[in-house]
This record gives sequence, structure tokens and C-alpha cells, in this order.
Amino acid sequence: MKRFLSIVAVFTASGLLYQSCTTVPLTGRKQVNLLPESELISMGLTNYSEFLKENPPSADVSGSALVKEVGNNLAAAVNKYFADNNIQSRLEGYKWEFNLVDNNEANAWCMPGGKVVVYKGILPLTADKNGLAVVISHEIAHAVARHGNERMSQQLIAQMGGIALSEALKTKPQETQNIFLSVYGLGSQVGILLPYSRQHELEADKLGLIFMAMAGYDPQSAVGFWERMSSHGGAKPPEFLSTHPSDATRISRIKAAIPEAMKYYRQ
Repeated sequence: MKRFLSIVAVFTASGLLYQSCTTVPLTGRKQVNLLPESELISMGLTNYSEFLKENPPSADVSGSALVKEVGNNLAAAVNKYFADNNIQSRLEGYKWEFNLVDNNEANAWCMPGGKVVVYKGILPLTADKNGLAVVISHEIAHAVARHGNERMSQQLIAQMGGIALSEALKTKPQETQNIFLSVYGLGSQVGILLPYSRQHELEADKLGLIFMAMAGYDPQSAVGFWERMSSHGGAKPPEFLSTHPSDATRISRIKAAIPEAMKYYRQ
């Protein structure tokens, strides 16, 4: 506890609290983001471009078109909601982009700034546009809720003693880059993986349901998708040993959140 308090003191005394307490849209959860989102967006753009150089967008015309269609519809719905509720500043610097890549993993991720990649291996599990909307809206939710900022703040505190991101980039560029890659789902490239917390995963599930409903996709389809993911995943450790919620917990929470999401559903 003393060490934790001393670290917090370093941040406060040095004036490094670029952003302190903010509120996650729709859920109302209070969060602390210590890093300037503009710097994370800049890093996201750089790493997204580098990723696509090594993993070019898929030549699958129909699959790529589907990803772009669903992604752009979701982005438009999110943009509209944020504008209508005068919180569009939270999306400042966002330039949405959606790409499908030829990778057999069942995976997807979204960089800060709205740069999304969907791996081709997840398409058989999405089954249709609604299922794909579950995946993309979940990743969009992580980004706009700034979960990565929270995770990276925690890792900078733990690994670098609470120095500013700009200072970390100058003095420890590789370590900082590794933290960024791991937080935003590219950890396999650097040998580590820091998945979102269970709290973040469940929050992204709920926000994702609402975002897909706003875009005209049926949130009830999320149950079927996660059931297919559960069957696909094979054996998993007990929930208390994992940073991700168990399949049963996730599906149960999704079922409980569907009635609220349906209020936003426009067919």
C-alpha cells in the first residue's frame, strides 16, 4: 500500500495527470485515464499501418466488403450517439477504418482512433451480419470506453514507476512500445499478452450490444455468437484464474443486458 501511495504521489507532484476521472458513456462507470488519448491515437495509427504492411488486407472481396459495411454502420451509429449527447470530444482524432486480414485465429481488435482489424478465422463463428456486428461493436466499445488507456496507465505505473508517456517514449521506447502492443491485442509479436480485465470485457459486451442495436443489428444474436465461441474455444481455466469472464458468466450477463439494448434497436 505504501508503494502504491508513493507512486500516486509521483504522478500528482509531477503534474502528470493529463486526464483524471472521466465517465464511461452509457455505463456511467468512473475511470482514471492518466495518458493523453491523442498520443495513444498517434501510436495506434503508426502500429496499425505497420501491422497492415506485414498482414495485408484480405483479397477476399465479399468478406472484406462485409467487414467494412458492418463496421461503417456501427461507426456511424456511435458517431451519431456521441454527437447527439454532446460527448463527441471523446471521439476527437478518430478516423474509422475496418480491414479483414487472412489469419485463421478467431480474433479482432480496435486501436485507439478507430482502427479495426478482423481476422478471417472468426467469420465462420459470426455466421451473418448480426454476428459480425457483435464482434466489431465489442472491439469498438473497448476503444471508445478507453479501456486501453486504463490498462496502459496501470502498466506504466507497474513497470516504469509512473513516468509520463512522453518521457517513457524517449527513455524506454522499446519497453513502452511493447506495453502498447500487448495492451491493444498485438502482444503475440512481443511475447506477452495483457488482455482486458473481466470488468472491461463485460463492459465492452454491454456497450457493444447497445452500439449494434443503434446500428440496426439484433443484439439478441450475441447469445448465439458467444455460445459458438464457447464451443470453439475448448477447455478453459476456471474464471478466477482468468482475466476474462467465464463463458457462462459472459452469456448470463449478455442475456441480462439485452432488454436494455433492445430499447435502442431500430430494425
